[in-house]
Amino acid sequence: MTTTMPEPAEGAAGTPDRPEIERIATTPDWYAPYRISQAIRAGGLIHVSGQAGIDAQGRTVSGDFLAQGRQAFANVERVLAAAGSSLADVVKVGIFVTDMAAGLGHVIALRQEFLTEPYPADTLLEVSSLARPDWRIEVEATALAR
Repeated sequence: MTTTMPEPAEGAAGTPDRPEIERIATTPDWYAPYRISQAIRAGGLIHVSGQAGIDAQGRTVSGDFLAQGRQAFANVERVLAAAGSSLADVVKVGIFVTDMAAGLGHVIALRQEFLTEPYPADTLLEVSSLARPDWRIEVEATALAR
């Protein structure tokens, strides 16, 4: 019996239509046990997974919404740096908060503190909860790869 292998589908791995995908990680990588990449570089972009207000030991930072937000943005910045990029290269941000009424003013302040003109496109959503009950904000980003 003769078996022939089918031609690769358009856009499949190994074809010119599919960009190379590279995993980006920092040390320590708190995402690895959950089978999540901190970021992926593909097609000229870096896609950063949601970052929360956790410190290098994986603990939620103490303080209020603003403290968690600053840490979340700092974590996005750290992952982008590991990919050779920066917050200045961000073209899209997704921000998830557990209390829009209490957090909106802080989100605007965080955008001003961490992002620059032209400000990236942004989606801001209120969610019922995040991965940990003490998290109040999570930030994801898409940036241009250098």
